[in-house]
Amino acid sequence: MVIKILGTGCDKCDKAFDNAQKAVNELGESVVVEKVEDLVTMIKYGILTTPGIVVDEEVLATGRIPTVEDFKNIILDR
Repeated sequence: MVIKILGTGCDKCDKAFDNAQKAVNELGESVVVEKVEDLVTMIKYGILTTPGIVVDEEVLATGRIPTVEDFKNIILDR
């Protein structure tokens, strides 16, 4: 599984990345968490508000910060 956090490096994007990493670490799962700050890539995914959350190439959320529990649920449900 690959979780991508798309954003411009703002505090919200950093917090989403941190929450995703924490969820992965707490679950002990083999999940890759990437931070993507490239504007062309964000446009390609249709991300207009940040952060954008993409899991296995599917956009799951935009414009909000998922909690650690949200990320755990995403990981466990896939």
